[in-house]
Amino acid sequence: MAAEVLAHGGASVTVHDRMPSAGRKFLLAGRGGLNLTHSEDLERFLPRYGAAMPHLRAAIEALSPAAIRAWSENLGEETFVGTSGRVFPKSFKTSPLLRAWLRRLDAAGVAFKLRHCWIGWDQRGDAMFDAPQGRVTAHADALVLALGGASWPRLGSDGGWTDILTAAGIAVAPLRPSNCGFLVNWSDVFRDRFEGRPLKRIELSFGGQTVRGEAIVTRQGLEGGGIYALSAALRGAIAASGEALLRIALRPDLPAAELRRRLEAPRRKQSLSTFLRKAANLSPPAIGLLNEAAALRSQHLAAMDAADLAELIAAVPVRLIGTAPLESAISTAGGIAFDELDGGFMLRRRPGVFIAGEMLDWEAPTGGYLLQASFATGAAAGRGALAWVGRAG
Repeated sequence: MAAEVLAHGGASVTVHDRMPSAGRKFLLAGRGGLNLTHSEDLERFLPRYGAAMPHLRAAIEALSPAAIRAWSENLGEETFVGTSGRVFPKSFKTSPLLRAWLRRLDAAGVAFKLRHCWIGWDQRGDAMFDAPQGRVTAHADALVLALGGASWPRLGSDGGWTDILTAAGIAVAPLRPSNCGFLVNWSDVFRDRFEGRPLKRIELSFGGQTVRGEAIVTRQGLEGGGIYALSAALRGAIAASGEALLRIALRPDLPAAELRRRLEAPRRKQSLSTFLRKAANLSPPAIGLLNEAAALRSQHLAAMDAADLAELIAAVPVRLIGTAPLESAISTAGGIAFDELDGGFMLRRRPGVFIAGEMLDWEAPTGGYLLQASFATGAAAGRGALAWVGRAG
């Protein structure tokens, strides 16, 4: 996106990409349908970025969700708004959009140098790269770094840049997993039986935040959209005290009195699992989760009365003891502090060097917010670099 802005402004642009082809992580982002942005109005949209909102507001207002939809449609990929308000290409595919984008960049004169990994600056201040032919340098009037976070490192972004910039005196917050799974000490029985199974239409609560969604049982714990939305708060609690107590409502749409009434019905000869499946419409993984919670209390689920059972179904405690590895997270928290940048996304300590995307210290939930901020900061860095080049003549 920075290259597009610069090229359209008349600059000569070369993109150096570490990977053998461009857009590897963009293609991964589209694996579930390419959620480009979200349709909600900006006053609801911008707070999704938490403490980073004041730093991202101008960039997102300049390249808004509506502008991203128009950009996609100008590349031949019409968009639509899903039932959740998320925006997708009608094709649900990333590759046609990426191919059209690369063709447009090529037509604008943008050159690509692939398998070029940035490793810092030489003594003259030129950018250095490890390339197929060995170490090479490139002199430029402006340099835009968009090296990503540290999730999915096999796609090129491994966070190796943090050491280079820290050594240059740039303040970089440690990279941490965001929109990630969490670790739970499941019993062997629960793990072996329910690994990979979903918990659907649940409500998850932690630290005063409540979200509706679903979660997936993994061998190590839990992941999924509902968990991701709480990941920042959960991660912070685990860092502070070593654990976080998540509560899951298994039937959030069923009033408490009605749930209790159903559970007071005679079980007759039904097993407890069959009774809960029929009376409370609970899935096998949900019933398994109840058993896990009861066992941690040294209780037997079958011995609980209707009131206690209803209370447990409304707020199943799940003790999270760690985050899943950073490399498997959807996105990355941490990065370069915004105080290190001027209003044009240029490093104050390194004039002529601009920063975009996940290198910056922000995070957001899934739902289109990640790509939106990456697009918007890329365009903002491009505008900043264009202005810098113009001032330099």
